[in-house]
Amino acid sequence: MRLVFMGTPDSAVPTLRRLINDGHKMVAVWTQPDRPAGRGNKLHVPPVKEFALSRGLTVHQPSKIRTDDALELFKSHDADAAILVAYGRILPSSFLKTPRRGCLNVHFSLLPKYRGAAPVNWAIVCGESVSGVTTMQIDEGLDTGAILLQAQTEIGEKETAPELMSRLSEVGAGLMSETLKLLDEIVPRKQDDSRASFAPVLKREDGLIDWSWDAAEIERRVRGFQPWPHAFTTFHSRRLIIWRASVVSDVQRAGNGGDVIEAHGDRLIVACGNETLLQFNEVQPEGKKRMLARDFLNGTHLRAGDRFG
Repeated sequence: MRLVFMGTPDSAVPTLRRLINDGHKMVAVWTQPDRPAGRGNKLHVPPVKEFALSRGLTVHQPSKIRTDDALELFKSHDADAAILVAYGRILPSSFLKTPRRGCLNVHFSLLPKYRGAAPVNWAIVCGESVSGVTTMQIDEGLDTGAILLQAQTEIGEKETAPELMSRLSEVGAGLMSETLKLLDEIVPRKQDDSRASFAPVLKREDGLIDWSWDAAEIERRVRGFQPWPHAFTTFHSRRLIIWRASVVSDVQRAGNGGDVIEAHGDRLIVACGNETLLQFNEVQPEGKKRMLARDFLNGTHLRAGDRFG
């Protein structure tokens, strides 16, 4: 098939690679513009662009797509279908009508659950035991199009959002490959809107820990809010990111949420809501690198009775 591929982050690359290997003709790749990032605000090249150029593909990076010029460029590809994986923009209706077989999307959830921008993060934060991938026909709503195929996978007990996304990106590549092979046979299934849930864009303030939450909820946020905005608290008015943590039950002492219960050796244990306890395993003080809790304790005067937040 003649395909236009539209995607931006690392999670989109496996699908692009798979479709090329399947023998589809990739007539163009659309991705977001290069953007400044990191120290020095150097321009960051989207992973999809980097991969596409390595395969000699034509890449387009329009800063706006709701323009006549963008639409004419899209029409000029004369594509059978457009394949979207985390492109980062909602296509206008004029785009959806252009490819002969429409626009198809790889979405990293079991729709209609977790429609929106951050389904993997919110699935972990909300305590889901399973996740998955959906291929769907794109319509004018937010992830509301008809379902084509789905694949389910369990979420690991200690799995972080980047780890789960890495797995799902490979599952999604295979699922889109199968979808295109069976496109003439698949009967699209309308989504049940009554079962829908949402995964909104992450905000920095989502990562701020409320110590009235129980330890299990905070631990899920530690795993789910990677690689951004992170689960974080404050200590001596400075930000402290929690990279790894675990719920513990071998301590009898209690305290108010945020109180340090133990602070020696490898054990940095903090009281949470509902008389639960959380152990910090790896942290990152503001302006410093990630470190084990032991190293953090060695570099501070933290002791039982101190307080986070």
